[in-house]
Amino acid sequence: MISFIHSATIAVSDQRKALDFYVNTLGWEKALDVPMGEAESFITVVPPGATTQLSLAPAHWLGPDRKVGGPTGIAFVAPDIEETYKILTERGVQFKEPPAMMPWGAKATWFYDQDGNEIFLAEE
Repeated sequence: MISFIHSATIAVSDQRKALDFYVNTLGWEKALDVPMGEAESFITVVPPGATTQLSLAPAHWLGPDRKVGGPTGIAFVAPDIEETYKILTERGVQFKEPPAMMPWGAKATWFYDQDGNEIFLAEE
């Protein structure tokens, strides 16, 4: 039977710039960086201590109609969203709006990566 989710994929325009954002701006770790030809690699990143990885894939890997940027359907969780918002804002991360109470009773917001991919961020 299936035991866990290995990864989710996000379309990026430049894998090295995306790797820099997720590792140096968000503070994640590079999990995999396996060359796939001369110009591309299978790259995954992971929050410290987590097991599910985020694959940073060139858009063309995901099909001819896949575009970079916009809503991703991906959600991240932070134990203290106000502190996370403060730190990431200081690091230059763009947010849609400050964290606010959602109708279901948790604080949340959205932020954008280096390509304008919109990611949901909720408090644990």
